[in-house]
Amino acid sequence: MGGYVRIAARGVGRLSRLIAGCAGITVTVLGLLNTRTSELTAPPEGLTPTPAVALVPAGLALLLQVLPLTGGLAGRLRTGTAAGLALTTAILGGATLDEHPAAAVATMLSGLALACLDLRLPRRVGEIPFRVADPLLLGAATIALVALVPRLFAATFPNGQEPAGVMPLHLAGGLLALTAGAILARPETGPLRTLDRSGPRTAVRRLAPALVAAPLIAALVSAFAVRTGLSRPATAVSTGAILAALGLLGLLAFLVRTLDLADRRQRHLVAELRDRQDFADTLLQSMNEAVMVLDANYRVIDVNRRWRELTGERDELREPPPLPPPGSGGDWLLPRADGTEVPVLATMAAIPDAAGAPRGYVATCVDIASRKAAEEKLTSHAAELERGNERLASALAFKNDLTSMLTHDVAQPISSIASLAELLSADWADLPDDVRQELAQKIDKNTRRLVKMMNDLQLLFRLDTGTVTARRTPVPLLELVRAAAGGADVEVDIDEDVSALADRGHLAVVVENLLKNALTHGAAPIRVGAGRQADGTVLLTVQDGGPGIPEDVLPSLFGRFIRGAGLGLFIVRHLVEANGGSVRYEHATPRGARLLVTLEAAPR
Repeated sequence: MGGYVRIAARGVGRLSRLIAGCAGITVTVLGLLNTRTSELTAPPEGLTPTPAVALVPAGLALLLQVLPLTGGLAGRLRTGTAAGLALTTAILGGATLDEHPAAAVATMLSGLALACLDLRLPRRVGEIPFRVADPLLLGAATIALVALVPRLFAATFPNGQEPAGVMPLHLAGGLLALTAGAILARPETGPLRTLDRSGPRTAVRRLAPALVAAPLIAALVSAFAVRTGLSRPATAVSTGAILAALGLLGLLAFLVRTLDLADRRQRHLVAELRDRQDFADTLLQSMNEAVMVLDANYRVIDVNRRWRELTGERDELREPPPLPPPGSGGDWLLPRADGTEVPVLATMAAIPDAAGAPRGYVATCVDIASRKAAEEKLTSHAAELERGNERLASALAFKNDLTSMLTHDVAQPISSIASLAELLSADWADLPDDVRQELAQKIDKNTRRLVKMMNDLQLLFRLDTGTVTARRTPVPLLELVRAAAGGADVEVDIDEDVSALADRGHLAVVVENLLKNALTHGAAPIRVGAGRQADGTVLLTVQDGGPGIPEDVLPSLFGRFIRGAGLGLFIVRHLVEANGGSVRYEHATPRGARLLVTLEAAPR
């Protein structure tokens, strides 16, 4: 509806200016024709100035006032030329003041009105400025009507008794057309403007019909008062002229009313649109979410205060930052002006038109940095708890394994020592010397076994807490293996120059445990070999001819506790790793178990 009203108001304004331009052309032509007639009928002794000459520059000035040139050099040239022609009209009118006073005054008022057509005087705050040309045009129109109306009824009077006019008919008609054209040239600011209900414009609008009707009524009464005889043709002509004049006035009043209604509606809609735009801007800026409005081509139209606070942008945005595709959303990283990124919950929604096609988009971002920080903190805390649970589970498993080992492996030598000592103590006198010697040796063996087990437990605790450090030095492997084998039946195949870079005490424990494992769980032959590798390491191999290690035991072979195996291989793995090496198991061919220890070779 608002669009149709604006189109209607624009169309009426163009029609008004078109009529004003036609009036300017008509006045110019009328002035030229009457100026030529005056020259032809002038006396030989010289030309007499006539007000008709002033109609030519007046019509041209009016024509220039309605040309669509409003800016730049062309606009200033049009305004200056129109003002010059209008002042020329006033000067030419003033030159005939002695001989044609009424025509001269009307011409001067018209010229001054055209010169001041866009001049407005400021008034109180809130009121529309006063236009200087309005009273001038009203005065010129009144004089022209006073001169024109008696001429319209001349045909109703007998010959020789026609009423006299204050100016010629053609001049009065030209001045009336000039004033009407000047009013129509500025329909939005002249007397046709009706939004202001106080001041001179309202007075002009209310007084203009009375000023137009008064001469008509006076002439009508005078005509019928002095008429002595009236023919039908004359009556018809006079009545037709009066009806034509009244019709013209009615058309002008309809045009005024149409412009008034269009102007009222347009201003009302503009005000309503401005209020809605202000409300939308206020709503956009007051939102706690960061909002960006884009057109159909993803160009930024506007952003709110929260968006600038979130991104740190202060300048006008031309290109939007990377955003989710329309119709989607989720966690997003929004770039800031300083190069950092802020986590947001982003959504991109399309704004459809009447046909359903997107006419724009709205991107909304909610700052979730605090939520992300809380999530990360919670995740870190959960991971810490998980690690704590793992440590607790490992400690619990260690406790269970240690309890199981103490119950099985430690209890056996202790019970053996206790029973042997009890037997030896109770039957000491009855036992022969060789039996007492054998029982004492068994007690000593179990005691050594128990001490070895306690030393392994102590080493286990140190390995578990990470307090074992290696002091690596070159260690000859042949010498170390022979010392660890003692008198056992072990085949040793190691060159004398093969040395490993390791802690001698740690390496001795490793070899002793490997040999003990082979002797206890394997079978002959037991072979120990060592040699340098191409990558600068030394490979120590302990192989037996037994049945090998079962497949179900292999995953936990180097664990803390294996029932019946003690802590040997667990200590081996940790001591080797503490010295920068590694240990692994493989099946021997054709049968048996092979444990391989890799260590850094000592320099030759």
